[in-house]
Amino acid sequence: MQIRPLLFCLVLSQLLIAQEGHVGIFQRNEDIGGPKLAGSATYDKASQTYSISAAGANIWGTKDEFRYLYNSLEGDFILTANFEFVGENQTHRKMGLMARTSTDDDAEMIGGFLHGNGLTAVQWREVDGAEIKSPNNEILASKRFFSVIQLERKGNRFTLRAAHMGEPLQELGSKVLNTMPKAVFAGIVLCSHDENKLETAKVWNVRIDRPVPEDYDPGKEGWMGCRLETMNVFNGKRKVVHEKDGRFEAPNWMPDGEELLFNMDGSLFTIPVVGGNIKKLNTGSAIGINNDHCISFDGKMLGISSSSGNGSNVYVLPLQGGEPVAVTTESPSYLHGWAPNNKEVVYVAQRNGVKIYDIYKKSIDGGREIKLTANEKWEHVDGCEYSPDGKYIYYNASRRGGTMQLWRMKPDGSQKEQLTFDDYNDWFPHISPNGEWIAFISFEPTIELNSHPSYKRVMLRLMPVNGGAPRVIANLYGGQGTINVNSWSPDSKHLAFVSNSAKKE
Repeated sequence: MQIRPLLFCLVLSQLLIAQEGHVGIFQRNEDIGGPKLAGSATYDKASQTYSISAAGANIWGTKDEFRYLYNSLEGDFILTANFEFVGENQTHRKMGLMARTSTDDDAEMIGGFLHGNGLTAVQWREVDGAEIKSPNNEILASKRFFSVIQLERKGNRFTLRAAHMGEPLQELGSKVLNTMPKAVFAGIVLCSHDENKLETAKVWNVRIDRPVPEDYDPGKEGWMGCRLETMNVFNGKRKVVHEKDGRFEAPNWMPDGEELLFNMDGSLFTIPVVGGNIKKLNTGSAIGINNDHCISFDGKMLGISSSSGNGSNVYVLPLQGGEPVAVTTESPSYLHGWAPNNKEVVYVAQRNGVKIYDIYKKSIDGGREIKLTANEKWEHVDGCEYSPDGKYIYYNASRRGGTMQLWRMKPDGSQKEQLTFDDYNDWFPHISPNGEWIAFISFEPTIELNSHPSYKRVMLRLMPVNGGAPRVIANLYGGQGTINVNSWSPDSKHLAFVSNSAKKE
């Protein structure tokens, strides 16, 4: 009769070991270097937040002691996370991101760390057993802590970046470690810097992105994995609600606030906002739908762009599904928005053999299309979308030789007004349902002129609808398909978007 209790204890022991080893997206979760006090880590699935406790004398010299949540990663990666200390300040406690060759306490490593006094430092150990080094350009952030850290590996070069909430990432340092193997342990760390004390931190928005090579051709090699995410635009907290090893794009938030609509394999699908089973929407004969779909302001109609033998055209159909009705018959035409009267749509198109896009509007009941831009002064316009009050059409445009910026104009095409003036390439302005905010995607200045490519480090940014300084609400790996359509939640507090990674971790 004693066998069952013993068996139960053995099974429970194995479960506890497994729980210790795996937490959230990390394969391993353990103390490194044998700290005097044992650390721990938990993961809240609802908020997708890690809570970590750790002791450890230091991460310095020839011996490290800390708590480590990590995966074995081979090849290039981009690891990004938000950090926050919990409790009273301790000057030298540190948290951050690290890559190292092994779990030995003297292993070759590189990391970026936030300290309790605001110091942000890049540190590395060039070979096993060597002293840790740090550059002379450490940054003291005073009481305004960096909240985002990013560690990128590209070949044998490791680059550390950090950002305050709402600001772009800035490079803290970069180091080539030629002795680093292709496979390393990489993840998040916490050290108390006091062997007799446990410190606690919270970590969220943890993403391990596997970037593609510069010469990657999705047409030949296939599309990489995708994550469907939602985020609170005011506190920046994100949640992954769906993942796939292939491609999907461009989520809309449905009017009921309970589901998302997204494009995949030429069709449209819905999924609960909290994740779950996907369902295919009936779009009749339209089986070549691209990522330019949008929902009418009254929530009754769906507009799509779909390609057939004669190229892409604009169609409308009931939001619950049905047979599409053509709005345009001349291609290429790519839909971007509805008018608040629910009777007109705006789109970009090429006409009369001219390989330049202009913005047009047209009634869904027919009639002639009305050209709203004359593109002689421009290289490209795109992303046209009405404000909820109908007073403006927002869009992105580039002057000849310049970067892409955000603009707006009156619905008749008059009073064109530039809204952003920075070095980034800003695309796809999406106006919140309450008419107060613009969310958009920003690409680095180095991308090809007038393109919005896939598989890049990009930012989602937020600004007041009448203009003002944009602030960063997300750093991610994505681009094309991330936020091509208006994906605001009905309460104007959340966005949905797609990020990319070469495979799920």
